[in-house]
Amino acid sequence: MRTAEQMIELDIAEPRRALMTRLGTALTRINSVWRAVCNRRAANRLADLDDFQLNDIGLRRSDIEQIVGSYGFADDPSQQLMRLSANRSHCALRGLKSD
Repeated sequence: MRTAEQMIELDIAEPRRALMTRLGTALTRINSVWRAVCNRRAANRLADLDDFQLNDIGLRRSDIEQIVGSYGFADDPSQQLMRLSANRSHCALRGLKSD
């Protein structure tokens, strides 16, 4: 009588790979929060500019106060400020009135 050798293959993840994946995810999140905090500090420093300088980059003091005030500490308001500035610059170049 013959017996056939059978192996059962289990899909077990390596513990090191799982640990490295978790560490990579954690570092990505930390990097993202750090970047948001740095961008928020830069957005807060925009309030130090005078009104003429803000107008040159297409922003108003009220824009900065409203946008920075509506975001949390670890949120990044820079994207919205950039969009607003680009929209105003685009309107100014075309001779259109922006909001």
